Amino acid sequence: MIEEFYEVLRRRRDVRAEFTGEPVDDEVLHRVLEAAHSAPSVGLTQPWDFVLVENTRTRTVFRDHVLAEREVFAASLPEERRETFAPIKIEGILSSSLGVVVTYDPSRGAPDVLGRHAIADAGLYSVCLAIQNLWLAATAEGLGVGWVSFYREDFLRELLGIPEDVRPVAWLCVGPVKALQDIPDLERHGWRQRRPLSAATHRERFRTPPSRSEREEASR
Repeated sequence: MIEEFYEVLRRRRDVRAEFTGEPVDDEVLHRVLEAAHSAPSVGLTQPWDFVLVENTRTRTVFRDHVLAEREVFAASLPEERRETFAPIKIEGILSSSLGVVVTYDPSRGAPDVLGRHAIADAGLYSVCLAIQNLWLAATAEGLGVGWVSFYREDFLRELLGIPEDVRPVAWLCVGPVKALQDIPDLERHGWRQRRPLSAATHRERFRTPPSRSEREEASR
């Protein structure tokens, strides 16, 4: 049982190109959303909402906006990085079964939000926990999830009628997949490599990596 849990963690991928487009069973979708809704939240505020988007026209409008933002990002890159970025697919908006837009309402439970007085972003962190729960549950159910982040929040807010004081945190592409990649897309395409756990682990105090000049001095 424990090994199965860790296997889900290892298999989870940010899916772009592997969606089949087949519908998601209603009971499966309910279980996945229930897992997201069971996430811990600061002050038990549950500051998230889930907007399910299946309409093809809505998804096409959003896809076109995302691709335009992709061009904006590509234009900002130096030539070498632009060439590396070129084959990387950033979305599966139309090929997935549906979009799940996860929002954050900072007014939920306000003004007396237990645990948020010193860390204003604690509510946003709670929404991210709900997203992670959704992602892991979907992976366990054999579904793929892809987080689309190439968009302007005001555009998505207007597209879906999200209130001005509610923040759209993520558009998640969700649906059955042909398979999940063994190696994450950005690693496969050479965009970036993972850091080893040892480089991210500190004991007692944060350890700043030595600068280049310090490394050179130490090697003499």
